[in-house]
Parts: sequence; C-alpha cells; structure tokens
Amino acid sequence: MIRSYKIRLLPTIEQEQNFLQHAGCARFIWNWALTYQMEDYKNGNKHISGYNMIRLITPLKKDIRYNWLNDVSVHMLQTVMLDLEKSYRNFFKKKKKFPRFKSKKRNVLNFPIHLRRICVKESFVQIEKIGKVKFQTNYNIPVAKYINSRISYINNKWILSFGVECENQARELTDKPMGIDLGVKDLATVAYGDECFIFHNINKSKRMKMLDHKLKHLKRNVSRKYHTNGNYEKTNNIIKLETQIKELYYHIFCIRKNYIHQTTHKLIELLPKRVVMEDLNVSGMMKNRHLSRAISEQCFSEFIRQMKYKCEWNGIEFVQVSRFFPSSKACSCCGQIKKDLKLSDRVYKCDCGNVIDRDYNAAINLMRYEA
Repeated sequence: MIRSYKIRLLPTIEQEQNFLQHAGCARFIWNWALTYQMEDYKNGNKHISGYNMIRLITPLKKDIRYNWLNDVSVHMLQTVMLDLEKSYRNFFKKKKKFPRFKSKKRNVLNFPIHLRRICVKESFVQIEKIGKVKFQTNYNIPVAKYINSRISYINNKWILSFGVECENQARELTDKPMGIDLGVKDLATVAYGDECFIFHNINKSKRMKMLDHKLKHLKRNVSRKYHTNGNYEKTNNIIKLETQIKELYYHIFCIRKNYIHQTTHKLIELLPKRVVMEDLNVSGMMKNRHLSRAISEQCFSEFIRQMKYKCEWNGIEFVQVSRFFPSSKACSCCGQIKKDLKLSDRVYKCDCGNVIDRDYNAAINLMRYEA
C-alpha cells in the first residue's frame, strides 16, 4: 500500500525563485507538448507516446528562443511529458476528459520531481537544481523510495507531497460488524454491536459559525469596494482582502478535513471485522437547492475515501451497499418497509411498536447487511 506524506518547505528567497521558475517551465512544457500532439493529430498522424515526446526536449532546449529551459531540471520536464501521457491514457479509457491547457492565472503552481532526484533527511530535502531546502513536519519520514513527488504552492506555502510504499498493518480484529449512516444533521451515526456513536456536524459548532460570519463580512467588503471603484479594477485593498478570503477558505477546509480524519481514525481503532456504508449519489443530492450547501460542507466523498483506504490498510472488509437499499425505510426490529417515510421524519415509528432515531435505525440495518 502507498502512504502519502505532505511536508511544508521553508525555502530561501533564491530557492523560492527557483520554485517559481520550475513551476512556470512545467506549465510551458505541458502546454507545448499538448499543442504538438493536437497539431500532429490534425495532420493525420497517430498519437505520439510519452517516451517519444521526451526525445523532443533536447532539440527544444537547443533552440535560442527556449534556452531558459536549461536552467531547470531536465528530469522534471521528462516527468511532465509522462504526466501528459498518463492523462491521454485516461482519456482513451474514458476515465477522464481530454487534457486541458494550464492557465497561468487559474492553475495551482506545482511541478513534479523525478523519483531518483530527491533525498529527504532529518532537517532538509535535497532537490535537483535547487539544493538543500529546509522543511517543517510532525511526521517521522521513512528512508525509502518515494513515489509521485511534487511541490505545490498552496495558500502562500510551499508543500512537498510524496508517497511511500509500505506494508498493510496486520492487527487482530473483533468479530463485530459496523454500520455507518452519513447525514446532514450529524456527520455520522454509527452502529457497532449494541453501541451507538454519533459524530456531530462540525459546521454547526460555534467556531465554524464565527469563521463563516467573518467570511461573509470579507466578501461583502470586497463587493462594496468593486462597486465603489466603478470600473471593476483590482486595487491594492481589494487584492489584500481577496488574499484574506483565500486564506480563510483554506483554513475552513483544513478544519473540516482534520475532523474527518479524527472521526475515521476513531472508528478504525475499534477494529471491526466489517464496515458497511451506503453508495451515496452525492451529485444527485446536490441538486436539492435547500440542502446542497449543507451536503457539500459535510464532505461525504472524502469521508468514504478515507474509510476505504484505512480499512484496506488495517485488513478490514469494506462494503458499500447499493444506494437503493432501504436502510432508512426498513424497520431494524421486524424488517417492515415504511414507504411513506419523509425526510422530515427524524424518528422512525413502526407498527410493531419500535420507536427509534431514524439515522440509528439506518445504521443498524447497514450493520446487519449481508451480501
């Protein structure tokens, strides 16, 4: 299994300029190669493989117009070519859309690092053409072969991300299954044997409400400055406020993701033999204009993704039932299906006398699910 790491780099001013230069060259070589492929296809030729595209880098660097490509790592340029080839393969397999050009304004500044051209030590990272760069992290970085190493500029911070191949953790599991029902009122309602765990919606907490109020206030200030300006040009004050908005958005994103990590970690530490969840149609749920914002803030897809890889890592069976499985409508006591159950009915009442919380009832049905 591949475990990913993210560490913050602390470059000097000169090293930061090198980072920007590498990111610009990576964007240029991607757009140049994509243009070359499209024009070659229009002329009636077949798709050029990634390794054949790599052979075009040397003649390109010898051209006087592009001699500045010699200032960056050639291995980085080769990796960009292979990334484009991978994007084409995903398009041919109908997994993703056709590769797009990278914009200088909209795309995140990032560039790859060749696998053999990076060395992580105790207090610094050795990067080709850049040198020793200090970093800051709480992880114990293992000495191993790093996979898919990249440097990105996120929220005014340089982040190095890479993967390390490691063995799955062999842990002794219990004989209890676990059912997890995701919702808007609470993030997750968990049935584990005879126990019930409820993880509340962090977006309803006082801290998140204060951050949301601050975000609305900043947006309102920017909107008023645009209207006062008249010609909708960005002044220094507008740029300053928009920077604060971006930082606040990133701060809120990190809080939500950290909460999901803490929640999934607590569930995995219970060591169930099987975890059962619903295959939610998140894109369909987002069409409800009354609940779309609340659903997007809950990050259901991220929760399911984390549960999947953490179950795989610990040897726990992960099951996703069909979205048409009547987990909420079926009684957990007698099995009778209540077809007229509404979304506003938060308490499930059955003719057999069973009165139970709607979400906990769904979690029990998921826990007892048998394929």
